[in-house]
Amino acid sequence: MPVGSRVDEVRESAQAGRLVLFEESARDGAQAKTLMSAGFRVRLAREQGAVFGADGPRHVVFAAGFPSVCAQEFEATRQVALEAQDSVSPAAICRGTAADVRLAISAVRGAAHARVMVIVAASEATARALVHRSAREALAQGLEVVKEAVDLAAGVAAVDVCLVDAPRADPALVAEYAGAMTAQGAGTIVLADTVGDLLPGQARELFTRVARGAGSDTVLVSHLHNDLGLGLANTLAALESGVRVAACSWLGLAERSGMVATEQLLFLLAHDPAKAARILGPDCRPWWTAPDLTRLPGIARLVSAETGLPLTVTTPIVGSGVGAISTGTPFTHPRTFQPYDPERQLGVAPTVVLTHLASGRVLRAVAERLGHELDQAQTRTALAWVKDRAYRLGRAVVPDADFAAYLDGLTAVPLTAVTPAAGRERADARS
Repeated sequence: MPVGSRVDEVRESAQAGRLVLFEESARDGAQAKTLMSAGFRVRLAREQGAVFGADGPRHVVFAAGFPSVCAQEFEATRQVALEAQDSVSPAAICRGTAADVRLAISAVRGAAHARVMVIVAASEATARALVHRSAREALAQGLEVVKEAVDLAAGVAAVDVCLVDAPRADPALVAEYAGAMTAQGAGTIVLADTVGDLLPGQARELFTRVARGAGSDTVLVSHLHNDLGLGLANTLAALESGVRVAACSWLGLAERSGMVATEQLLFLLAHDPAKAARILGPDCRPWWTAPDLTRLPGIARLVSAETGLPLTVTTPIVGSGVGAISTGTPFTHPRTFQPYDPERQLGVAPTVVLTHLASGRVLRAVAERLGHELDQAQTRTALAWVKDRAYRLGRAVVPDADFAAYLDGLTAVPLTAVTPAAGRERADARS
């Protein structure tokens, strides 16, 4: 149902079976003790929308900020709404009070595809903590705020509602008010696993029960944290139950241990149609425009640089270990030892890294990249040097610069001039 004269393209997409990402790295990511500048939020929104081309606003809701935090946060949210409105559906987040709602609406009003999301306590514990009322009273108050927000939101595409701590709430009560809020004009209803302790089976049951009780017109959104390391698994369980809008965050940035990482969720759902079909159903058509997955590593690097969160060798999809090879068999048969082709699907060219596990083939490949062609004797000598250096320094990877300097000396003198210690270690070398 549109608010005012605007069409809610997110509802339309979800009801058509398309997937929508509710991006939280600028907003919930602040709970991870990070702060994205206004200019960077605009850039990130544009980059993320570009993953889907002209259909960015139909596939990405970008939570730009929480305007009531301070004037600077209001201005950052406003800047995203105005400068990234053609790339994503920009959203302002607010508490369930009339004053907060008005401020959030003013932060995004006039921008194409603009949304506001109202936070409402759903469980007894959070209702008592946030508004000092029972869960039913808090939800009833939230319903009144939603009515007012919809009436005020001329020039805004939709008013969304986030039901806080939904898993620990009465599912029948959550379903009742999710349906009532939708009937009053809410665009989507977010079920937030606020404390991140769901198991996948519980997540599936929660979304199934609430969807059944709320009615077919209600569009549910998953917002699932990663405190037990299950954010991605729980999100997939929600999608299996029929949810088509999923909150996520670049590099998993969010409160405490974070939430499902945007790059992981998007890649998993887009790189292999057979995998997507297992999650979404055999007749799934998840994209208006198929995402350009080669953009993911670059965006992740931008977010890492802005927030200071490092990309490590074990970071899935966008980490430094993707496409890196250091041992012999994966070097000669890379597809046998990888679940996907990083170069074809992510644009990440394979790299050979020199470590203490290197074989002669791996070492010669690195040497050739550095401009040196080694014979068998030189390979054995260099391999012994690499292994000795790695163990002596306690670091697996031998940097290219160090190896290049060693090779300059090795290839510049006759083999007989090399230290005799190398000969004693030839038995350990593998050609």
